[in-house]
Amino acid sequence: MKEELIKKRKELVDRVEAIKADYRRGLDADSEERAIQLENRETLYEIERVTLEEIAKIDEQLRELN
Repeated sequence: MKEELIKKRKELVDRVEAIKADYRRGLDADSEERAIQLENRETLYEIERVTLEEIAKIDEQLRELN
């Protein structure tokens, strides 16, 4: 079980890192493309928030196992 939690945590951390990399890329110069990117950002923010919550839950489970 501990190994599964560690694996899942790594997958989630990788997801958060990918989202952060997307943020760092910035916005497109084209206004239409930028509008789409801003809409997508709202979704990414929510995915990041939920993912960070899940990581916190896994961290708690791992602490309980130790």
